[in-house]
Amino acid sequence: MNYKNFSIGLTGGIGSGKTLVANMFADLGASVVDADEVARNLTAPGGEGIGPIRKEFGSQFIRPDGAMDRAMMREHVFSDARERLKLEAILHPLIRDVSLRQAQEAKGDYVIFVNPLLVELPIWHGMGTRVLVVDCPEELQVSRVMRRNNMSAEQVRAIMATQASREKRLSMADDVIENDRGIDEVARKVEYLHAVYKKLAENSAS
Repeated sequence: MNYKNFSIGLTGGIGSGKTLVANMFADLGASVVDADEVARNLTAPGGEGIGPIRKEFGSQFIRPDGAMDRAMMREHVFSDARERLKLEAILHPLIRDVSLRQAQEAKGDYVIFVNPLLVELPIWHGMGTRVLVVDCPEELQVSRVMRRNNMSAEQVRAIMATQASREKRLSMADDVIENDRGIDEVARKVEYLHAVYKKLAENSAS
């Protein structure tokens, strides 16, 4: 399998259900490369991102165990767009490099790149020959993230404000999974798309 011939870029706003959908595809045989998981590894103790982050932001953003203090950094960058851009300039090239290495080594039917900023940042444009958007109403995003992350509605909306609008994401989608109709409906759509993607991947390799 060559991800350069065929791959999927999966995206969606915070709380849309990207991880749920990605896990369903993985269960069916796709190889999933998750940018958030890569970022967590890069900012874990000993991760490649720790040195540059310490140099740029200071040791106060590094926990005693050597990991980046994610909560502290999140609060810092969401209140200052310039600081967020600094963090993105450090992490996103590293995330891209690791993601492409993982894709090169993938053994599944095809590769799915999961990235919440696939639409927002030029560095991610073109990651995936097709774009799959996981979509749901914004109020549902807010309520899900409030429950999952123990955040206030204001905190969730601040994060959403840094992401592309629902309309912009949908305008770039080749395929859409609507995640507001129950897990069985999502599973049916995933199974359908997996069959389509598997066939497209096979055709691209021939």
